Amino acid sequence: MRGWRKHVLLIVWVVLPVTACTSSPDADHGPRPSPGAATSVGAATGAPAPTAGGPGQVSCADSIDAAPQPPDGYRVVVGDVAVPTRTVLQAAESGEADPAARLFAKWGLVVRSGAVVDLRVAPGWEDRARIGWGHSAVPAVNVRVGACPPVAGRTQWLAFAGGTWVAQPGCVPVVVRSGGGQAQVHLSIGVPCDGVDGRYSDD
Repeated sequence: MRGWRKHVLLIVWVVLPVTACTSSPDADHGPRPSPGAATSVGAATGAPAPTAGGPGQVSCADSIDAAPQPPDGYRVVVGDVAVPTRTVLQAAESGEADPAARLFAKWGLVVRSGAVVDLRVAPGWEDRARIGWGHSAVPAVNVRVGACPPVAGRTQWLAFAGGTWVAQPGCVPVVVRSGGGQAQVHLSIGVPCDGVDGRYSDD
């Protein structure tokens, strides 16, 4: 009996120190963050998340072509911007999550070098249409093209790839401003602009 008790005491004496020195998995890896402590990528980097209604900035480096004059099939608006005059711009599924950008019609924006140009979806259409140009074009309500320098010091027209997104095919009004001038351009996205005189109206 005494031998049995001696063995039990020996086992307890060995096990207790081992248990006291063994840490839990949580202790090895530090405290676990609570679900509410998670942060978005934008918050972690300090960069604000882009919004569909925010202004888009078109970089001069995004120009895909330069020419001494706008291409055929384009009309100059407010002296510094050229837009397509095709009857209907074909629209296809864009894959965008934004309901206002469900369809996309591709067309190039042509801007005179040295001109600062602002374009925006006309009031009343902010929830139905988006515009954007450049290599990283994001559907937006407002877009600005900065004053891009000409090549070899000659005035040129610079082209930027992009286009118009819409929720449904329609005659989309876009306001164009440059050099103190303003015009409202009506774009036939997927359907003709019936009832719009000449598809363009200068304000």
